[in-house]
Amino acid sequence: MSNALIEYEKQEKKRYEINLGHLEKGVIFIDLKSTYIDENVTIGEGTKIYPGVIIEGNTTIGKDCIIGFNTRIVNSVIENNTEVQSSVILESNIGNDTHIGPFAYIRPNCSIGDNVKVGDFVEVKNSNMDNGSKASHLTYIGDSDVGKNVNLGCGVVFVNYDGKNKHRSTIKDGAFIGCNTNLVSPVTVNEGAYVAAGTTVTMDVPKGALCVGRVKNKVLEGWVERRGLLKKK
Repeated sequence: MSNALIEYEKQEKKRYEINLGHLEKGVIFIDLKSTYIDENVTIGEGTKIYPGVIIEGNTTIGKDCIIGFNTRIVNSVIENNTEVQSSVILESNIGNDTHIGPFAYIRPNCSIGDNVKVGDFVEVKNSNMDNGSKASHLTYIGDSDVGKNVNLGCGVVFVNYDGKNKHRSTIKDGAFIGCNTNLVSPVTVNEGAYVAAGTTVTMDVPKGALCVGRVKNKVLEGWVERRGLLKKK
């Protein structure tokens, strides 16, 4: 037997013993042998771990969480009753009763509060999201501070990089950011303000105001027929 194979078998035995130790403390495994957990990880009772999960470094996971399949968590804190589905969380803190994923990417230095939703294909980088806020899908939150109960629509982008420097934006409590909005940092959207879908925000939005930045629609009757686009060969 080669030295490499001997070393591999030692690592497999140690990994199994780590998982077994968590099992004995009340952690629930769907498949004990298909989960990879470092020895410094702490997991609370009642948390359910699905196959393909990798938990690394000094990570702490609270009680009654769900860590869905193919999730990777590194040097992070996950509080109680939080669900993470098929996502990556790196060097960040996630609050209680929060939903992450599927396919979310939480990059280092993020703080996600309680009852927050970070949905599918949402990336959060060096940012804070306070309690009750949500970004359900297809959004980039970079270098920003998002307050309580903020709604970030589909396709919202925090435009934080000007080619040379990174800039930070602030979205205050209760603001509503419509779909396909660009927030060109640094800007502040104040409490209870609305940003209409399709707007590019380049200046601060006052409290309770509506910000709209769209080109007026123009309809050219008969244009498609004149171009012959309906008669394809």
